[in-house]
Amino acid sequence: MSDTHDPGHGHSPAAWVAVTIMLIAFAIGTAAFFFSVVWLVWASVVLLVLGLLTGVVLSRLGYGVGGPKYVVKAHD
Repeated sequence: MSDTHDPGHGHSPAAWVAVTIMLIAFAIGTAAFFFSVVWLVWASVVLLVLGLLTGVVLSRLGYGVGGPKYVVKAHD
């Protein structure tokens, strides 16, 4: 095994925001499905897609890995 490390895969603000939004949407959708609230299940699906689109937009704005606004943090 080498000492090379991929410092950027999934460690960008774009990735964190997208995953957080999608996790919240998934949690809401799961609870809504359990309680048979159909409209809320579909609203959570919409929120899930919005989370994905937010990640793409933030990445294109430079907050993704390798973007000009992304700063790699040193690991100790």
